[in-house]
Amino acid sequence: MRQAAAALGADTLLAKGSADVFYLSGFTGDAGVLLIEPTDAMLFTDGRFETQAKDESPFTELRVVRGKLDTAVGEYLSRKARKVAYAPSQWTLTSWRVLHRAAGARTRWREAEDLVAGLRAVKSPMEVGAIRDAGKVACEVMEEVIGLVRPGVAELDLAAEIGYRLRRRGAGGESFESIVASGERTALPHARASERRIGKNELVVLDLGAILRRYCSDLTRTVFVGRAPARIRKWYKAIQEAHAIARECLAPGVAAGEVDRAARQVLDGHRIGTHFVHSTGHGIGLEIHEEPRLARGQQQRLKAGMVVTIEPGVYIPGTGGIRIEDDVLVTANGSELLTQLERDLVEL
Repeated sequence: MRQAAAALGADTLLAKGSADVFYLSGFTGDAGVLLIEPTDAMLFTDGRFETQAKDESPFTELRVVRGKLDTAVGEYLSRKARKVAYAPSQWTLTSWRVLHRAAGARTRWREAEDLVAGLRAVKSPMEVGAIRDAGKVACEVMEEVIGLVRPGVAELDLAAEIGYRLRRRGAGGESFESIVASGERTALPHARASERRIGKNELVVLDLGAILRRYCSDLTRTVFVGRAPARIRKWYKAIQEAHAIARECLAPGVAAGEVDRAARQVLDGHRIGTHFVHSTGHGIGLEIHEEPRLARGQQQRLKAGMVVTIEPGVYIPGTGGIRIEDDVLVTANGSELLTQLERDLVEL
Protein backbone atom coordinates (compact mmCIF):
# COMPACT_ATOMS: atom_id res chain seq x y z
CA MET A 1 0.00 0.00 0.00
CA ARG A 2 2.73 2.46 0.94
CA GLN A 3 4.62 1.57 -2.25
CA ALA A 4 1.52 2.22 -4.33
CA ALA A 5 1.10 5.63 -2.73
CA ALA A 6 4.78 6.41 -3.23
CA ALA A 7 4.42 5.62 -6.93
CA LEU A 8 1.94 8.51 -7.11
CA GLY A 9 4.41 10.84 -5.42
CA ALA A 10 2.63 10.64 -2.06
CA ASP A 11 3.98 9.88 1.40
CA THR A 12 0.57 9.56 3.09
CA LEU A 13 -2.65 7.76 2.21
CA LEU A 14 -6.05 8.93 3.40
CA ALA A 15 -9.09 6.61 3.24
CA LYS A 16 -12.63 7.45 4.26
CA GLY A 17 -14.91 5.04 2.39
CA SER A 18 -16.15 2.32 4.74
CA ALA A 19 -15.09 -0.50 2.41
CA ASP A 20 -11.55 0.86 2.04
CA VAL A 21 -11.22 1.55 5.77
CA PHE A 22 -12.36 -1.98 6.60
CA TYR A 23 -10.08 -3.52 3.95
CA LEU A 24 -7.04 -1.69 5.31
CA SER A 25 -7.75 -1.79 9.05
CA GLY A 26 -10.61 -4.16 9.90
CA PHE A 27 -12.74 -1.35 11.37
CA THR A 28 -16.44 -1.70 10.54
CA GLY A 29 -17.87 1.44 12.13
CA ASP A 30 -19.61 4.00 9.94
CA ALA A 31 -17.55 6.97 11.17
CA GLY A 32 -13.87 6.52 10.51
CA VAL A 33 -10.95 8.02 8.58
CA LEU A 34 -7.76 6.03 8.15
CA LEU A 35 -4.41 7.76 7.68
CA ILE A 36 -1.42 5.64 6.60
CA GLU A 37 2.05 7.16 6.89
CA PRO A 38 5.42 5.63 5.97
CA THR A 39 5.79 3.92 9.36
CA ASP A 40 2.42 4.28 11.11
CA ALA A 41 -1.32 3.93 10.59
CA MET A 42 -3.83 6.05 12.47
CA LEU A 43 -7.60 5.62 12.73
CA PHE A 44 -9.75 8.67 13.50
CA THR A 45 -13.23 8.00 14.87
CA ASP A 46 -15.59 9.37 17.52
CA GLY A 47 -16.52 8.21 21.00
CA ARG A 48 -19.37 5.99 19.82
CA PHE A 49 -16.86 3.62 18.21
CA GLU A 50 -13.93 3.78 20.63
CA THR A 51 -14.34 0.29 22.08
CA GLN A 52 -15.24 -1.17 18.71
CA ALA A 53 -12.18 0.37 17.06
CA LYS A 54 -9.87 -1.01 19.75
CA ASP A 55 -11.26 -4.49 19.19
CA GLU A 56 -11.38 -4.46 15.39
CA SER A 57 -8.29 -2.43 14.55
CA PRO A 58 -5.66 -3.19 17.23
CA PHE A 59 -2.69 -2.49 14.97
CA THR A 60 -3.55 1.13 14.26
CA GLU A 61 -3.08 4.11 16.52
CA LEU A 62 -6.51 5.28 17.63
CA ARG A 63 -7.52 8.96 17.71
CA VAL A 64 -10.92 9.55 19.33
CA VAL A 65 -12.27 12.87 18.07
CA ARG A 66 -14.68 15.03 20.03
CA GLY A 67 -15.55 17.37 17.16
CA LYS A 68 -15.64 16.92 13.38
CA LEU A 69 -13.53 14.10 11.98
CA ASP A 70 -12.58 16.11 8.89
CA THR A 71 -11.32 19.00 10.99
CA ALA A 72 -9.29 16.73 13.26
CA VAL A 73 -7.70 14.90 10.33
CA GLY A 74 -6.89 18.16 8.56
CA GLU A 75 -5.33 19.67 11.67
CA TYR A 76 -3.15 16.60 12.11
CA LEU A 77 -2.00 16.81 8.48
CA SER A 78 -1.17 20.51 8.88
CA ARG A 79 1.60 19.83 11.40
CA LYS A 80 4.15 19.08 8.70
CA ALA A 81 4.47 19.20 4.93
CA ARG A 82 2.86 16.14 3.31
CA LYS A 83 1.84 14.76 -0.04
CA VAL A 84 -1.47 12.97 0.52
CA ALA A 85 -3.08 10.40 -1.80
CA TYR A 86 -6.86 10.29 -1.53
CA ALA A 87 -9.98 9.19 -3.44
CA PRO A 88 -12.08 12.29 -4.25
CA SER A 89 -15.33 10.30 -4.43
CA GLN A 90 -15.08 9.51 -0.71
CA TRP A 91 -15.58 13.13 0.29
CA THR A 92 -18.62 15.35 -0.11
CA LEU A 93 -17.92 18.88 -1.26
CA THR A 94 -18.62 20.19 2.24
CA SER A 95 -16.38 17.68 4.03
CA TRP A 96 -13.61 18.22 1.48
CA ARG A 97 -13.70 21.97 2.08
CA VAL A 98 -13.45 21.42 5.83
CA LEU A 99 -10.55 18.98 5.43
CA HIS A 100 -8.73 21.14 2.89
CA ARG A 101 -9.03 24.27 5.01
CA ALA A 102 -7.85 22.54 8.17
CA ALA A 103 -4.91 20.82 6.42
CA GLY A 104 -3.47 24.15 5.27
CA ALA A 105 -1.14 25.15 2.48
CA ARG A 106 1.67 22.74 3.31
CA THR A 107 -0.45 19.74 2.42
CA ARG A 108 -0.25 18.69 -1.22
CA TRP A 109 -2.99 16.46 -2.59
CA ARG A 110 -2.63 13.57 -5.05
CA GLU A 111 -5.85 12.19 -6.54
CA ALA A 112 -5.80 8.39 -6.34
CA GLU A 113 -9.37 7.28 -6.97
CA ASP A 114 -8.53 3.67 -7.78
CA LEU A 115 -5.53 3.08 -5.52
CA VAL A 116 -7.23 0.93 -2.89
CA ALA A 117 -9.93 -0.22 -5.31
CA GLY A 118 -7.22 -1.73 -7.50
CA LEU A 119 -5.86 -3.71 -4.59
CA ARG A 120 -9.33 -4.85 -3.57
CA ALA A 121 -10.04 -6.13 -7.09
CA VAL A 122 -7.89 -9.22 -6.54
CA LYS A 123 -9.38 -11.31 -3.76
CA SER A 124 -7.55 -13.46 -1.23
CA PRO A 125 -8.69 -17.06 -0.66
CA MET A 126 -10.50 -15.87 2.48
CA GLU A 127 -12.40 -13.25 0.49
CA VAL A 128 -13.25 -15.72 -2.27
CA GLY A 129 -14.57 -18.09 0.39
CA ALA A 130 -16.85 -15.41 1.80
CA ILE A 131 -18.21 -14.53 -1.66
CA ARG A 132 -18.69 -18.22 -2.46
CA ASP A 133 -20.69 -18.68 0.75
CA ALA A 134 -22.71 -15.52 0.05
CA GLY A 135 -23.44 -16.92 -3.40
CA LYS A 136 -24.62 -20.20 -1.91
CA VAL A 137 -27.06 -18.36 0.35
CA ALA A 138 -28.31 -16.33 -2.62
CA CYS A 139 -28.86 -19.48 -4.67
CA GLU A 140 -30.80 -21.18 -1.89
CA VAL A 141 -33.05 -18.15 -1.42
CA MET A 142 -33.52 -17.70 -5.17
CA GLU A 143 -34.68 -21.30 -5.49
CA GLU A 144 -37.15 -20.82 -2.62
CA VAL A 145 -38.52 -17.54 -3.96
CA ILE A 146 -38.99 -18.90 -7.48
CA GLY A 147 -41.28 -21.45 -5.85
CA LEU A 148 -43.42 -18.57 -4.55
CA VAL A 149 -43.94 -16.95 -7.95
CA ARG A 150 -47.52 -17.33 -9.13
CA PRO A 151 -50.34 -15.18 -10.50
CA GLY A 152 -51.73 -12.74 -7.97
CA VAL A 153 -48.57 -12.41 -5.85
CA ALA A 154 -47.34 -8.81 -5.44
CA GLU A 155 -43.77 -7.92 -6.37
CA LEU A 156 -43.33 -6.20 -3.01
CA ASP A 157 -44.33 -9.37 -1.18
CA LEU A 158 -41.66 -11.36 -3.03
CA ALA A 159 -39.07 -8.67 -2.27
CA ALA A 160 -39.98 -8.88 1.42
CA GLU A 161 -39.60 -12.67 1.33
CA ILE A 162 -36.15 -12.29 -0.20
CA GLY A 163 -34.90 -10.04 2.58
CA TYR A 164 -36.43 -12.21 5.30
CA ARG A 165 -35.12 -15.49 3.88
CA LEU A 166 -31.61 -14.12 3.32
CA ARG A 167 -31.34 -13.10 6.96
CA ARG A 168 -32.79 -16.39 8.15
CA ARG A 169 -29.95 -18.12 6.34
CA GLY A 170 -27.34 -16.01 8.11
CA ALA A 171 -26.86 -13.08 5.75
CA GLY A 172 -25.95 -9.75 7.32
CA GLY A 173 -28.28 -8.10 4.85
CA GLU A 174 -29.03 -7.67 1.17
CA SER A 175 -26.23 -6.65 -1.19
CA PHE A 176 -28.67 -4.16 -2.75
CA GLU A 177 -32.40 -3.51 -2.88
CA SER A 178 -33.71 -6.69 -4.47
CA ILE A 179 -35.22 -6.39 -7.93
CA VAL A 180 -38.57 -8.06 -8.51
CA ALA A 181 -40.15 -7.12 -11.83
CA SER A 182 -43.00 -8.72 -13.74
CA GLY A 183 -44.67 -8.30 -17.11
CA GLU A 184 -43.67 -5.23 -19.09
CA ARG A 185 -41.73 -3.96 -16.05
CA THR A 186 -39.06 -6.60 -16.74
CA ALA A 187 -37.88 -4.28 -19.52
CA LEU A 188 -36.56 -1.98 -16.75
CA PRO A 189 -33.05 -3.28 -15.89
CA HIS A 190 -33.18 -1.84 -12.35
CA ALA A 191 -36.89 -2.00 -11.63
CA ARG A 192 -37.82 -1.60 -7.99
CA ALA A 193 -40.45 -3.94 -6.62
CA SER A 194 -43.90 -2.40 -6.86
CA GLU A 195 -47.44 -3.15 -5.78
CA ARG A 196 -48.06 -4.77 -9.15
CA ARG A 197 -49.38 -8.31 -8.95
CA ILE A 198 -47.92 -11.00 -11.18
CA GLY A 199 -50.17 -12.08 -14.02
CA LYS A 200 -50.46 -15.15 -16.17
CA ASN A 201 -48.24 -15.70 -19.22
CA GLU A 202 -45.56 -13.14 -18.43
CA LEU A 203 -41.90 -12.85 -17.49
CA VAL A 204 -40.63 -12.30 -13.95
CA VAL A 205 -37.06 -11.12 -13.21
CA LEU A 206 -35.58 -11.74 -9.76
CA ASP A 207 -32.24 -10.10 -8.89
CA LEU A 208 -30.90 -10.54 -5.36
CA GLY A 209 -27.71 -10.77 -3.34
CA ALA A 210 -26.56 -11.70 0.14
CA ILE A 211 -23.95 -10.04 2.36
CA LEU A 212 -22.00 -12.63 4.31
CA ARG A 213 -18.96 -11.79 6.43
CA ARG A 214 -19.19 -8.34 4.76
CA TYR A 215 -18.81 -9.73 1.21
CA CYS A 216 -21.50 -9.54 -1.46
CA SER A 217 -23.07 -11.88 -3.96
CA ASP A 218 -25.24 -10.99 -6.96
CA LEU A 219 -27.63 -13.36 -8.73
CA THR A 220 -30.38 -12.96 -11.34
CA ARG A 221 -32.84 -15.43 -12.79
CA THR A 222 -35.76 -14.90 -15.16
CA VAL A 223 -38.81 -17.16 -15.12
CA PHE A 224 -42.03 -17.34 -17.12
CA VAL A 225 -45.45 -17.74 -15.55
CA GLY A 226 -47.15 -20.15 -17.95
CA ARG A 227 -45.92 -21.65 -21.20
CA ALA A 228 -43.38 -19.32 -22.81
CA PRO A 229 -44.02 -18.37 -26.45
CA ALA A 230 -41.45 -19.17 -29.13
CA ARG A 231 -39.92 -15.66 -29.24
CA ILE A 232 -39.31 -15.65 -25.47
CA ARG A 233 -37.66 -19.06 -25.72
CA LYS A 234 -35.49 -17.82 -28.57
CA TRP A 235 -34.37 -14.73 -26.68
CA TYR A 236 -33.72 -16.75 -23.55
CA LYS A 237 -31.50 -19.21 -25.41
CA ALA A 238 -29.57 -16.27 -26.89
CA ILE A 239 -28.96 -14.90 -23.38
CA GLN A 240 -27.82 -18.34 -22.22
CA GLU A 241 -25.39 -18.51 -25.13
CA ALA A 242 -24.02 -15.02 -24.44
CA HIS A 243 -23.62 -15.93 -20.76
CA ALA A 244 -21.68 -19.10 -21.62
CA ILE A 245 -19.43 -17.39 -24.17
CA ALA A 246 -18.60 -14.57 -21.75
CA ARG A 247 -17.68 -17.10 -19.04
CA GLU A 248 -15.44 -18.97 -21.45
CA CYS A 249 -13.68 -15.70 -22.28
CA LEU A 250 -12.70 -15.07 -18.66
CA ALA A 251 -9.00 -15.74 -18.02
CA PRO A 252 -5.93 -13.93 -16.67
CA GLY A 253 -4.54 -11.44 -19.17
CA VAL A 254 -7.80 -10.94 -21.07
CA ALA A 255 -8.95 -7.33 -21.39
CA ALA A 256 -12.19 -6.70 -19.51
CA GLY A 257 -13.70 -5.16 -22.62
CA GLU A 258 -13.11 -8.37 -24.57
CA VAL A 259 -15.51 -10.25 -22.30
CA ASP A 260 -18.17 -7.64 -22.99
CA ARG A 261 -17.49 -7.78 -26.72
CA ALA A 262 -17.84 -11.56 -26.77
CA ALA A 263 -21.28 -11.40 -25.16
CA ARG A 264 -22.44 -8.63 -27.50
CA GLN A 265 -21.35 -10.51 -30.59
CA VAL A 266 -23.62 -13.39 -29.61
CA LEU A 267 -26.62 -11.12 -29.09
CA ASP A 268 -25.87 -9.20 -32.28
CA GLY A 269 -25.90 -12.51 -34.11
CA HIS A 270 -29.42 -13.11 -32.80
CA ARG A 271 -30.41 -9.56 -33.82
CA ILE A 272 -31.21 -8.44 -30.29
CA GLY A 273 -27.89 -6.77 -29.44
CA THR A 274 -29.39 -3.27 -29.53
CA HIS A 275 -31.55 -4.24 -26.57
CA PHE A 276 -28.53 -5.06 -24.39
CA VAL A 277 -28.28 -1.71 -22.62
CA HIS A 278 -25.78 -2.28 -19.82
CA SER A 279 -22.34 -3.82 -19.39
CA THR A 280 -21.73 -7.57 -19.27
CA GLY A 281 -20.58 -7.49 -15.67
CA HIS A 282 -18.69 -5.91 -12.81
CA GLY A 283 -16.46 -6.85 -9.92
CA ILE A 284 -18.00 -7.72 -6.56
CA GLY A 285 -16.56 -7.92 -3.07
CA LEU A 286 -17.00 -5.60 -0.10
CA GLU A 287 -19.21 -3.53 -2.39
CA ILE A 288 -21.70 -4.71 -4.97
CA HIS A 289 -19.95 -2.78 -7.74
CA GLU A 290 -16.14 -2.89 -7.77
CA GLU A 291 -13.31 -3.14 -10.25
CA PRO A 292 -13.05 -4.47 -12.89
CA ARG A 293 -15.87 -3.36 -15.21
CA LEU A 294 -16.69 -5.77 -18.03
CA ALA A 295 -17.78 -3.02 -20.37
CA ARG A 296 -17.08 -1.61 -23.81
CA GLY A 297 -13.55 -0.35 -24.28
CA GLN A 298 -12.25 -1.41 -20.86
CA GLN A 299 -8.55 -2.23 -21.27
CA GLN A 300 -7.91 -3.42 -17.70
CA ARG A 301 -6.42 -6.92 -17.79
CA LEU A 302 -8.12 -9.58 -15.72
CA LYS A 303 -6.10 -11.27 -12.99
CA ALA A 304 -6.50 -14.53 -11.12
CA GLY A 305 -8.45 -13.83 -7.93
CA MET A 306 -10.84 -11.29 -9.42
CA VAL A 307 -14.52 -12.05 -8.89
CA VAL A 308 -16.98 -10.67 -11.43
CA THR A 309 -20.60 -10.97 -12.44
CA ILE A 310 -21.61 -12.21 -15.87
CA GLU A 311 -25.06 -10.78 -16.61
CA PRO A 312 -26.09 -10.39 -20.25
CA GLY A 313 -29.66 -9.26 -20.78
CA VAL A 314 -32.14 -7.86 -23.28
CA TYR A 315 -34.85 -5.31 -22.53
CA ILE A 316 -37.64 -4.66 -25.03
CA PRO A 317 -40.10 -1.91 -24.08
CA GLY A 318 -43.70 -3.05 -24.24
CA THR A 319 -42.71 -6.70 -24.15
CA GLY A 320 -40.30 -7.36 -21.29
CA GLY A 321 -36.74 -8.27 -20.39
CA ILE A 322 -34.56 -11.27 -19.66
CA ARG A 323 -31.34 -11.41 -17.64
CA ILE A 324 -29.20 -14.29 -16.35
CA GLU A 325 -26.50 -13.39 -13.84
CA ASP A 326 -23.89 -15.37 -11.94
CA ASP A 327 -20.77 -14.68 -9.89
CA VAL A 328 -17.55 -16.02 -11.41
CA LEU A 329 -13.99 -16.29 -10.09
CA VAL A 330 -11.08 -15.72 -12.48
CA THR A 331 -8.63 -18.57 -11.86
CA ALA A 332 -5.09 -19.24 -13.02
CA ASN A 333 -6.45 -21.42 -15.82
CA GLY A 334 -9.74 -19.77 -16.66
CA SER A 335 -12.76 -19.30 -14.41
CA GLU A 336 -14.99 -20.97 -11.82
CA LEU A 337 -18.71 -20.42 -11.22
CA LEU A 338 -19.38 -19.40 -7.62
CA THR A 339 -23.18 -19.44 -7.95
CA GLN A 340 -24.42 -22.91 -8.75
CA LEU A 341 -28.08 -22.65 -9.79
CA GLU A 342 -29.89 -23.95 -12.87
CA ARG A 343 -29.85 -21.51 -15.77
CA ASP A 344 -32.46 -23.12 -18.04
CA LEU A 345 -35.76 -21.32 -18.50
CA VAL A 346 -38.18 -22.11 -15.68
CA GLU A 347 -41.86 -22.17 -16.64
CA LEU A 348 -44.28 -22.02 -13.74
